[in-house]
Amino acid sequence: MLDIKLIRERPEKINELLRRRNSELSVDEVLKIDTERRKIQTQADELRSKRKNDSQKIGELKKKGENTNEIQELVKKLGNDIKELEEKEAQLDEAQRSLLLNIPNIPDETTPIGSSEADNVVVSRFGEPAKFDFEPKAHWDLTEEKGLTDFERGVKISQSRFVMYRGKGAKLERAIISFFLDEHTKNGYEEILPPFMANAQTMTGTGQLPKFKEDMYKCEEEDLYLIPTAEVPVTNIYADEILAEDDLPKYMTAYTPCFRREAGSAGKDTRGLIRVHQFNKVELVKLCTPETSAAEHEKLTADAERMLQLLELPYRKVALSTGDIGFSANKCWDLEVWMPSYNDYKEISSCSNFGDYQARRANIRYKEKASGKNRLVHTINGSGLAVGRTFAAILENFQQAGGTILIPEVLRKYTGFDMI
Repeated sequence: MLDIKLIRERPEKINELLRRRNSELSVDEVLKIDTERRKIQTQADELRSKRKNDSQKIGELKKKGENTNEIQELVKKLGNDIKELEEKEAQLDEAQRSLLLNIPNIPDETTPIGSSEADNVVVSRFGEPAKFDFEPKAHWDLTEEKGLTDFERGVKISQSRFVMYRGKGAKLERAIISFFLDEHTKNGYEEILPPFMANAQTMTGTGQLPKFKEDMYKCEEEDLYLIPTAEVPVTNIYADEILAEDDLPKYMTAYTPCFRREAGSAGKDTRGLIRVHQFNKVELVKLCTPETSAAEHEKLTADAERMLQLLELPYRKVALSTGDIGFSANKCWDLEVWMPSYNDYKEISSCSNFGDYQARRANIRYKEKASGKNRLVHTINGSGLAVGRTFAAILENFQQAGGTILIPEVLRKYTGFDMI
């Protein structure tokens, strides 16, 4: 959520940054409501002060044995007027918060300006795309041939875009998860196993609600949603808490299944494992001070890149433009892995810096040692990595002419086999 103080001080600049995102929203209505709300707040404060003074006079008059009926009536009327103003103020507070919850984060000045993903900027590459002296197969064909997944029965059990892993496929998926968690915990991240369902307040804290409600799976009889990413529960661990500055930065990693209705993606990547309604992911989350935010974002991205490097998967790093960054992010690096079946790169991790946008929504603060003041943390997260897409990339990039699929060396102690 944007800082109302910043909106008051620099509304034109905020609107300019929102336009960079191609957002039709502005902070003009927020500012209008805020002005009215503050005016009412001042009126209420003045009446409270008058009521306090008049209440003191009542006591003085009673001590003197004088009649207090008239002034008591005035105090009663002041109380009713104050209550009416407080109700108006509460209504304006709610209206202002509702508007702010639907306004995206403003992009960082270093985020490339653009209108869509076509304006994203490739900043680096690792490895060379696989070259084959045979006709390579897509991962959806390889998994079917090898009995690694069962798309048909996944649909039978659930619905379209749900997949079931089996045999060596299930073991490879589990191996990838274990490998990621082991590497990240060795690198200083605390392993978290959070609930896979979250309440509306938690979903609001990280920005999934109210904006993306249609993409969420909800338990209709409960105030609970299936999580779309571990970012949601892990970031909110410290919601409504004040941390000590010495406790920062916090590094956390978590495996969870992720559930997304993908309501706005009809017709996209309908085959295989690239876009499904339930998938596994290992997430990286950081809480840090504003001063270390940019450096911690770069470190987290490097930690996600390291997984691809260890797996020897070709990938590229892309700076997302203002027209493509996520709703809550101010800056984002995408890591895109090479997929022979597409003859192109596909996103496997988005590493985002949110500044204090999520922390303001979730009320995550820390006490600054130098000043003793409470400040909002900065939140950062990224996939470390998406497991299903890693699975698909391994199959496609490590397939051999004889029909076998090699297992990356770093995974073999987890799988117990070196090829499929």
